[in-house]
Amino acid sequence: MSLQSNKTHANLGAEVKKHLVSLGLDTPMVPNYWESLALEADEAKKTVQNEIQESFRHIMELMGLDLSDDSLEETPKRVAKMFLHETFWGLDWNNFPKVTVVSNKMKYDEMVIERNITVSSTCEHHFLPILGKAHVAYIPKEKVPGLSKLNRIVEFFSRRPQIQERLTAQIHATLCHILETDDVAVIIEAEHLCVKTRGVEDPCSDTVTSKISGVFKTVPRAKEEMLMLIAGQRSS
Repeated sequence: MSLQSNKTHANLGAEVKKHLVSLGLDTPMVPNYWESLALEADEAKKTVQNEIQESFRHIMELMGLDLSDDSLEETPKRVAKMFLHETFWGLDWNNFPKVTVVSNKMKYDEMVIERNITVSSTCEHHFLPILGKAHVAYIPKEKVPGLSKLNRIVEFFSRRPQIQERLTAQIHATLCHILETDDVAVIIEAEHLCVKTRGVEDPCSDTVTSKISGVFKTVPRAKEEMLMLIAGQRSS
């Protein structure tokens, strides 16, 4: 479900959006769509939910489903509510998470890695689930974030229609911007149900994407150590 208001930071979201737009990394969206809804807040979102509900009802009717059946009659409403409040709440930049940081007074200059962050997203080509995990590594400079904020950023960008390459790049660019460092690495391992359940129907494959910069890209030893730690190994 979407983040509670005390855990969100709309102004930071607007700042990150501007940064991603400048890099060509934002999700393809109608300009200022969610900003216009925010002006009317709950009433506008209720209208959108009702329109999604009616559109999905029409889709079901076109497939010959009997919506008078007690198992199906509430499905359009459930889908509309799910889309807005669970599956795609990351489309609204007002839901961007509050990212608390502290100054790096301890002068910590080794890598920090958050492993196995849950990725639950949706393929924008077929609207089927993308399920996997993300690994995030960075080396602090002046700022150190709360560890859960790394999870929150991954969650925010996952809650959109996505392709895995863009998802990886969005998380990476956002962390570089907020933490004010290029020493960031993001690796995502995920299974795509659009590959497993349709088309090629390959149940065994998964997809790995990565975006690395700073010392992780320029210093082979740093990259090797990061990959070993993510794999649960220790360098000799």
